[in-house]
Formats: sequence, structure tokens, C-alpha cells
Amino acid sequence: MKCSTSRVAFRFAADNHRYGRGDSKMRVNLNTGRRLVIVLGLAFSIAACGGSSLPPTDAPDAPVVAATEVTVAEPADVPAATVEVEPAEVPAPTATVESEPTEVPARAEEAEISVNTKLDLNEVTEAELLSTIPNFSNRMVREFLEYRPYISIQQFRREIGKYVSAEQVVEYEQYVYVPVDVNEADAETLKQLPGVDDAVAATLIAHRPYDSNAAFLEALALHVPSEELAAAASYLVAQ
Repeated sequence: MKCSTSRVAFRFAADNHRYGRGDSKMRVNLNTGRRLVIVLGLAFSIAACGGSSLPPTDAPDAPVVAATEVTVAEPADVPAATVEVEPAEVPAPTATVESEPTEVPARAEEAEISVNTKLDLNEVTEAELLSTIPNFSNRMVREFLEYRPYISIQQFRREIGKYVSAEQVVEYEQYVYVPVDVNEADAETLKQLPGVDDAVAATLIAHRPYDSNAAFLEALALHVPSEELAAAASYLVAQ
């Protein structure tokens, strides 16, 4: 910029000297034109010099980095891990032990009632009498056997009552019985049957004769439960 300004000033001085002698009017016009030219020249010079000193507006090109191709390795096939699971120990089933019901003794007692455990006075042996009746003596064995056959329980009470008290005879009757003839037995003999009282005995006698023991049991079934009916069958004289 400094060099351009010097050249313009030099040219202005030369021209002024050259046209110094001319007409004053022409000098004024020339001076005005020269000034305009000088001003324009200075402006262009300043613009040129200023442009050269200003920093470039365009940013320098950034270096181009070549893209690097990265190869990604495919993952190798890895076998799935096998996890061995130990089988859980299952406890062996425990056998369930059922406790005996509390009703068992009662049922056993019913079984004793439903089965005749008494001894047939017309069939019993000496050994059976001694082993069954508590505190039974050999003398009483002879008396029991002497009055056979027994037809009714009243006959038994009468004959044995000769040797022992009535209470003892009743005690003996817990172990022995006189077989029951369905068409001949009296009321007391019928009352040996489980569940039979005076009223039932009278009814059974009123419906005689019976064609068979089965017919008699059918009539008895109307008055006693089935358990006692089963036991009653064992008291009857075989037909």
C-alpha cells in the first residue's frame, strides 16, 4: 500500500507542475478531475492493500484421512455350555400306618355277642366244663352230666339248684345253655336267645308251629337286630 501511494503523489506533483502555467479556469477543472482521480486511486489502492493483508476467509482444507476398513471377525461357534443338573433326591414314600380305630374294642364285643360262645348242656364234655366255668369242681361236673338231656332251662335250674344257690345257678348260665326247640321250648327257654324278653317270647309262641328254623328266625327278625339274630341261630336244635 505504501508503494502505490507514493506513485500517485508523484504523478500529482508532475501534473501540477506541467499545467501550472495554463489558464486559471482550465486549471480549476483539471485540478478537480485530478483530485477525483487521486481519490479513486487512493481508494482502490487501499482496498487492494487491505485485501492482501486480511486473513483468508476460507478455512484451509482439512487433511483427508483415508477411511480404514476394519474387518470384524465373525465370532467362532462356541458350543453351548452343558450344565449337568443333579436330580433332586425324592424321599421314598412313607407307608402310612393307620391307627386302629377306637371302636375296635366295641366291635370285638359285638362279635362276641353275635357268636354263641356258650356250651350246649347236652353236648358239653367234662374237660370243657372244667376249663370254661371258673372254680368248677369235679362233683358239679357229675351233677351237670347226670340230668341229661335237658329240655328246658327251667329243668336245669331245678336240678342244679339242689346243690348250689339260685345266684350260683344264674352264674352258671353265663357259660351254658339248653338247646331251643322252636315249636316246644317254653318262654324261659326262648329268653335264652339274645334280645328276647317276656313280650317277644309270648309273640313267638303265639305264632307256632314253625315249618323250620328258618321260618322261626324270620319271625324273630321282626323283634331283634341282625347281630342278635345271627347269634340266636346257634341256640336252635338242629332239624
